[in-house]
Amino acid sequence: MSDILSAEELARFNRHIILPQVGLTGQEKLKQARVLCVGTGGLGSPIALYLSAAGVGTMGLVDFDVVDDSNLQRQIAHSTADIGRPKIESARDTLLGINPYLNVELHGDGITRANVRDIVAQYDIVVDGTDNFPTRYLVNDACVLEGKPLVYASIFQFEGQATVFNHKQGPCYRCLYPEPPPPGLVPSCAEGGVLGVLPGVIGVLQATEAVKIILDVGKSLSGRLLLYDALSMRFREVKLRKDPSCPACGANPSIGDVQAYEQFCGLPPTETIEQEEVLADYDITPNELKNMMDTNADLYVLDVREPHEISICAIEGSNKIPLGDVSERYLEIPNDQTVVVHCKMGGRSAQAVEFLQSKGYTDVKNLAGGIIRWADDVDASITKY
Repeated sequence: MSDILSAEELARFNRHIILPQVGLTGQEKLKQARVLCVGTGGLGSPIALYLSAAGVGTMGLVDFDVVDDSNLQRQIAHSTADIGRPKIESARDTLLGINPYLNVELHGDGITRANVRDIVAQYDIVVDGTDNFPTRYLVNDACVLEGKPLVYASIFQFEGQATVFNHKQGPCYRCLYPEPPPPGLVPSCAEGGVLGVLPGVIGVLQATEAVKIILDVGKSLSGRLLLYDALSMRFREVKLRKDPSCPACGANPSIGDVQAYEQFCGLPPTETIEQEEVLADYDITPNELKNMMDTNADLYVLDVREPHEISICAIEGSNKIPLGDVSERYLEIPNDQTVVVHCKMGGRSAQAVEFLQSKGYTDVKNLAGGIIRWADDVDASITKY
């Protein structure tokens, strides 16, 4: 018998316990483990579901978002009945339905510079299910500073990648990506889309790595980046090496604490998000655009989304040139009118604005938040995607 596992748990986890690599000792390790899952969306859902089912004793959930119907194509920790609920509460209920012996700790304010180290320090392993660069850098640097292994992954369209950082003297995220990308350079899944089953594949890989680290069995992905292409159903592997000059984990690290990375990634600093809106000089809000349209301003509205996106929704009267064609077709855009460019959320349109400015356009604006914010602020009949 076990002093850690109840008779009911011994019965529940017997398929683990009969594995020589797990056994009773391994299952007790899982019960005593504390795992932090950052994000409860596409990746976070399968991560949390499988770790809970495997018998991890304590699961920390980090998320500040609520469930939206557009999440349900891939975020399997939530259901239609959960729309509008905080994701961490919906996920908690799902996890406890799978494993009632689980202890769930909720962190509903999300990850910020102010709280990340305190949260990370409470757990043995951190599993990254996020979809944005500021959080990835914050979590990585906190894991390095607190000495916690980080199971990382990212997904986009039909492709995913996974690895383990900061484990047994292995590389960290900054060894692979030393600095955040410029604003708007890398599209998000919200803009580029993602195959619904893709985060299931990649999230299960992350859960597998977390279990292996807890049990200290097998060979982890530390030092190896696993790449997955769903269209060709092919995995390949790239070797990763620890960077001796890495500012986070190198021989002479220059990062002594977590930093505010939002500014590098085109987002306002965490500390000021709720205080006031921070816009670029060329940004305008949906309400400002609506006022211009209502007053019959000399206006040219340009939609730089792809045709399949425009088929879902569009701002009436807008002109359509996909971002990839703007460099060849920009002469179609008048330079004697106010030009307002928009995309889904504002990233691609910002690139188009900067390109047009480089070509001598002086009165060109970007619709902050794109057509999604237009739907929220101006036209609720617009179908969001």
